[in-house]
Amino acid sequence: MSRIRQCQQIDVSKLGMDGCRRMSWWLSFGLGLTLGTTAACTPLAPQCSRTIDLRNYSKTFDESFDTLDVSAHGPGTRWTAHTPWNGDFGDAAFADPKENFPFSIKDGILTIGMKRGVDGKWRSGLLSSSDSIGRGFMQRTGYFEMRAILPQGDGVWPAFWLGSIGKKGQAAPEIDVLEYYGHDPETYVTTMHLWTDGKSVDQGPKVVRVPAESLTTAMHRFGVSVEADAINVFLDGRSVACFHSGPAYLQPKMILLNLAAGGGWPIDHMPDNREMKVDYVRAYVRK
Repeated sequence: MSRIRQCQQIDVSKLGMDGCRRMSWWLSFGLGLTLGTTAACTPLAPQCSRTIDLRNYSKTFDESFDTLDVSAHGPGTRWTAHTPWNGDFGDAAFADPKENFPFSIKDGILTIGMKRGVDGKWRSGLLSSSDSIGRGFMQRTGYFEMRAILPQGDGVWPAFWLGSIGKKGQAAPEIDVLEYYGHDPETYVTTMHLWTDGKSVDQGPKVVRVPAESLTTAMHRFGVSVEADAINVFLDGRSVACFHSGPAYLQPKMILLNLAAGGGWPIDHMPDNREMKVDYVRAYVRK
């Protein structure tokens, strides 16, 4: 009997949600499952296509970074430099945009810089396509993609993700397409969250294995398809993870990308002046 079926036969009500999440975390690492956490304790896995064919989609958002329209909190700019809930995370504060830091543009490439100031504190950058009351770009379903090259070095924590503006007592989705931890250049993780009043029910993390240093030496496409039947995560157009979907995940979501530090890992040996370079960010809906 496979371990997956053993998981399915466990009485989840006796485990509780936290127990189910812990069990699935270890299964996902031990067996390389495409489903983790909540999904690992669900009888049937969703069906996900192996590739994405963008000929079946219409483009709804296209940021080519020939220029950058950004402000600290909006309104009236395409991007804001903080999360809509104005919450920093990690060990580098997200800075308000100033000339050439933390954002700069050259030849159609966005550079998000991270550096340590004379005060010894780290600062970096985040972009959100929506402000705190939903002004900007948000989309319920479709395909979302970033093409980027990630920074090297212990402690770096770049990410590409979708977030939502939650309401008290209601589950709000967070779709982490890419979280890369610099101390392990052979992997990144993808995770699905549903947040309710500060507590999260998760699917994942799913560990995606890649050739060592491949994400820090060349541009790659990180994408996710969010539909009613499944959430499908892609690397360079090929599926690397498949998660359950549901009504809560289909709420309006903004696009976020950032270069952070730490993420629970030490930054003592993180090199100065780290950079994440982004070619484009795009969104699509099915035709």
